[in-house]
Amino acid sequence: MSKATTKMPGPGQIPVEVPAKSKLRRKRRVQVAVISDVHLGTYGCHAAELLRYLKSIRPQVLVLNGDIVDIWQFSKNYWPPAHMRVVRYLAGLAAKGVRIHYLTGNHDELLRKFAGLKLGHFRLDNKLVLDLPHGRTWLFHGDVFDLTMRHSRWLARLGGQGYDLLILLNRFVNYLLAKLGRPRVALSKRVKERVKTAVAAVSNFEETAAAIAADEGYRYVACGHIHQPEIKTLATEKGEVVYLNSGDWVENLTALEYTPEAGWQLYYYNEDPAVQQMAETEVADAAEVLANANPAALLEGLLAEFKIKA
Repeated sequence: MSKATTKMPGPGQIPVEVPAKSKLRRKRRVQVAVISDVHLGTYGCHAAELLRYLKSIRPQVLVLNGDIVDIWQFSKNYWPPAHMRVVRYLAGLAAKGVRIHYLTGNHDELLRKFAGLKLGHFRLDNKLVLDLPHGRTWLFHGDVFDLTMRHSRWLARLGGQGYDLLILLNRFVNYLLAKLGRPRVALSKRVKERVKTAVAAVSNFEETAAAIAADEGYRYVACGHIHQPEIKTLATEKGEVVYLNSGDWVENLTALEYTPEAGWQLYYYNEDPAVQQMAETEVADAAEVLANANPAALLEGLLAEFKIKA
């Protein structure tokens, strides 16, 4: 009989149990899960991987910390079934009682005018404060600290479009490399890291977030936006603040998770083979057939998930 094995985690990461393939994976219980920068509706989005992750956990609270749907890049010509499955699954979680907080980012900033909207267990806001056993945590996307967003919004939009094209080019290059038996390259990730790191350095993104959090008396501050998963303690004039960043689901495929026993930790999908190898029966369900349906059927299904009559 196959036995489960445990993969030892790195610093600040979550231990991963790899069960026998013949058994269904038991969902991990977490009090809070935070994901950001999913960019549904773009070529770079890893919707299938995100759905596997979401189906591997049982959160009490799920925070969608900005740039979940990429309205900047949205096109009716590109909305794969996997992207719709993510939306449907999130709606299903809310219908089952999971508290979902959608915090707006820059790529979905059009939703900011609807801040305060509530649909059952789903709430749309610009920021959120959670009172947790380890300390009060302030969550928001973080684009307010980005100088590019504040002073050159048109340049940020242009960069987003160029980045999406770079991802397409990267996939084509990797396809050719695979044919030649060569290892894959991550052009888009290298470019993104360099550009975003430069922006963060100029605007003092992390230090600014920590300083304001300290002024408000928060122990933790959790952002997204710069696509760099991180947990680190920063010193401010008013004491230490733990800075958290949930990363993204374009390249890093990461999330933040909180449990009363372990506090805040980073989750790395690429270091969790058990979730990567989840059988299709664990990922799919009959309701997801609607993901391939026409728009009218999709809307009807979503309204039903939220228990709203059309």
